[in-house]
Amino acid sequence: MGWTLTRDLDAFLADAGAFLRAAPVVHTVALTATATMRAQRPGDREDVLFGRWTRAGRVEGVALWTPPRPPLLGCAPGAARELADALAGHGDVRGVHAAPGAAEAFTDAWRRRTGGEARVAMRQRLYRLGTLAAPEPPPPGAPRIATAADRDVARTWVVAFSEEDEEHGPADPAMLDDRIATGGLVLWERAGTPVSMAARTRIIAGMSRVAPVYTPPEHRRHGYGAAVTAAVTRSVLDAGAREVVLFTDLANPTSNAIYRRLGYRPVEDRTIMAFRPAAR
Repeated sequence: MGWTLTRDLDAFLADAGAFLRAAPVVHTVALTATATMRAQRPGDREDVLFGRWTRAGRVEGVALWTPPRPPLLGCAPGAARELADALAGHGDVRGVHAAPGAAEAFTDAWRRRTGGEARVAMRQRLYRLGTLAAPEPPPPGAPRIATAADRDVARTWVVAFSEEDEEHGPADPAMLDDRIATGGLVLWERAGTPVSMAARTRIIAGMSRVAPVYTPPEHRRHGYGAAVTAAVTRSVLDAGAREVVLFTDLANPTSNAIYRRLGYRPVEDRTIMAFRPAAR
């Protein structure tokens, strides 16, 4: 019983893939992240650490750490507490991203071991689609699938999204390229000009996640964000997804209300903690 850590993506998926796929909604980030990594470069990953927690030979928890982002946990609080110690010596842990109980357990163990300080960086809510309800009437314009010709505009918006919401980490060009290449980026256009965008992940185990959604400040408060989110949701349902999910920042009541109106329903909450090492 305990954690096994590895940098071998294929070995991790061979052992933990079935565990992840058995609950694709709650393991959405781990599933989509590892699928993208595998498409880019399988095998050992010097930049990523994978973990699986087993009991009696069965995987019952997972972890995925891609510095500088905090470790992503999908495990019970007891396993999270053990992981904080298991990661000692593997680098500077800057936080944790997990369900509230697991995040608290990991944070307490990290504090005891390091004497550092911790704060809540973000509280998130995971939603899954019930029945899609597109805005009626829709705002002016129409959706379309982005192509390679839209990459510069999309890249500018992804960078702006990351700068506005630092907890999501730096902009990832590989993520953007993957969304465009797989038809997973939808633009809302008005009079031939893009005014909003919404992307979605590849479909993994019947599930896809909507992210990111971004509207430039000058185009906000016109309903474009809700409309393009509905459009990308419809596109992935048409592509065969059985589950469509997304995350919201609980500090933003506007986005939470919009997604509920579109038909998304709460699944569970997540906590992102940020750590600061003890002064030396």
